[in-house]
Amino acid sequence: MRGTVQADILKEDQGQNTCIFSTEFALKMMGDIQEFFVHHKVQNFYSVSISGYHIAEAGANPISQLAFTLSNGFTYVESYLARGMQIDDFAPNLSFFFSNGMDPEYSVIGRVARRIWAVAMKNKYGANDRSQKLKYHVQTSGRSLHAQEMDFNDIRTTLQALLAIYDNCNSLHTNAYDEAVTTPTEESVRRAMAIQLIINREFGMAKNENPNQGAFIIDELTDLVEEAVLKEFDAISSRGGVLGSMETGYQRGKIQEESLYYEHKKHDGSYPIIGVNTFLNPKSGAQPEIELARSTDEEKQGQLKRLADFQGRNKPEAPHWQHKLQQTVIEDGNVFAVLMDAVRHCSLGQITTALYEVGGKYRRNM
Repeated sequence: MRGTVQADILKEDQGQNTCIFSTEFALKMMGDIQEFFVHHKVQNFYSVSISGYHIAEAGANPISQLAFTLSNGFTYVESYLARGMQIDDFAPNLSFFFSNGMDPEYSVIGRVARRIWAVAMKNKYGANDRSQKLKYHVQTSGRSLHAQEMDFNDIRTTLQALLAIYDNCNSLHTNAYDEAVTTPTEESVRRAMAIQLIINREFGMAKNENPNQGAFIIDELTDLVEEAVLKEFDAISSRGGVLGSMETGYQRGKIQEESLYYEHKKHDGSYPIIGVNTFLNPKSGAQPEIELARSTDEEKQGQLKRLADFQGRNKPEAPHWQHKLQQTVIEDGNVFAVLMDAVRHCSLGQITTALYEVGGKYRRNM
């Protein structure tokens, strides 16, 4: 079995806003997952996808995305080490997730991340070669896609995908051109997939490893971006590290400032976006009819019925597993190990309600 649990609570607080439990309890749950994986020798399923993508989507520039993501990664390393796990038992099971936008810094985001991670793993933590290798996924930037002249979005996605492949990402997701308006349709998803296929199967330069290597601009950008990220590390450290910075809203504030800066430049035209604020189509009138992907009421009712049937079948066992989950938290046991059995008898809502009482609900610091 292969895959990744996204489960990155730090980027949720900083950028995505889908936190449900208290940060402290969520960090404990993340450690439980990794500890379960170590004890059961789960090596191909990664315990966390340390995500910068959602930080970038919230408005961060490429430097902040990379700095916040890597600093979050080191925070997990320290958290897991504090629980008694060995660096080489869990570091290979950490993976990263970046956004690739249109800015030139995105052309080196992977190599800078790998350089910083490898140096820290080797020199600070004494990790082995495998642990020094940073694995990362790239998704092209949803934030760079626009509802105006939507067909142009495929061009942006193609260029972003090319940067990711040239920078040797481990995996890649290309966005559909209509994501600015709707859940992608079958036709738009096929076009997005074709971007990767054409680059990988038809475009000759992409069949060579590191085609940009040695170019002055790439080497210069690598050094400049690394320097900027390390400077941001200093700013985070001076505020008490990642968790200390989160208490004062430092990351969120910086992301919001950078988002506002981008929006201002977009609206005053100083950041040109073809077909949106410059080179507008003189023939564009009303937007063309777009197929919207929406669930039907029948699908909604079907899901509700399946949930009710599941809860009905498991009504006798569910309270026992809810109580067992709570007791495991109180006794500081491994919640994930109990969850593996609890999900057979309890719905997500039942599990969440039980854990709220012992793990606490998320409340944002003001």
